[in-house]
Amino acid sequence: MSTAIPLSAQLINLFASVILLLSFAMLAQRRILPLINLFALQGLTLALSTLVVAFTTNQTHLYWSAGLTLLLKAMLLPWILHRLVRQLWAKWDVESLINVPTTMLVGIVLVIISFNVALPISELSSTVSRGTLGIALATVLLAFLMMITRTKAIPQVVGFLAMENGLFLAATSATYGMPMVVELGIALDVLVGAIILGVFFFQIRDQFDSLDIRHMERLKER
Repeated sequence: MSTAIPLSAQLINLFASVILLLSFAMLAQRRILPLINLFALQGLTLALSTLVVAFTTNQTHLYWSAGLTLLLKAMLLPWILHRLVRQLWAKWDVESLINVPTTMLVGIVLVIISFNVALPISELSSTVSRGTLGIALATVLLAFLMMITRTKAIPQVVGFLAMENGLFLAATSATYGMPMVVELGIALDVLVGAIILGVFFFQIRDQFDSLDIRHMERLKER
């Protein structure tokens, strides 16, 4: 006789699946503003997933983690990116080194690899969210794929931030998150990094009149 899966575990798996679907949507997105909105939605889903884990396990620090994720990933960073896009007049299509169908096929292969790699590790874990470890690893790899296939600076930064979402989901899946001091340090690093990259965007635009990072290859010739 099969054992019923608790409602909390079903919700955690549901939110993790939504995060994975949003990763694929970000990978296929060709417009910059919808890409940022998808990142914000992924941050919101991650915060809800962390909140369910916190409620299920009575891990107090996870409530703070969920609130920090909501504030930083779903609100503050998307607002900063939207503001940068408006100031840089960068409402262009997201250019990719390979076409979308090929990118999606590569993404599916990465998901299969992720689930096979994470399966032995998840079997050793006793957390209620251990089933989402494969999804977390797949989210990291899909975000990395988005970084290396995009030619513009802002989509690459979004990919980097989405990769951090996957790492946070993996930490929650395996060990119920990181110590609060570490999470605050990472959040501060990410926020400062986003601000520095914003300044970097303006420098690229002023120098090359474009945010295409391929123009930086000219520096090699000097």
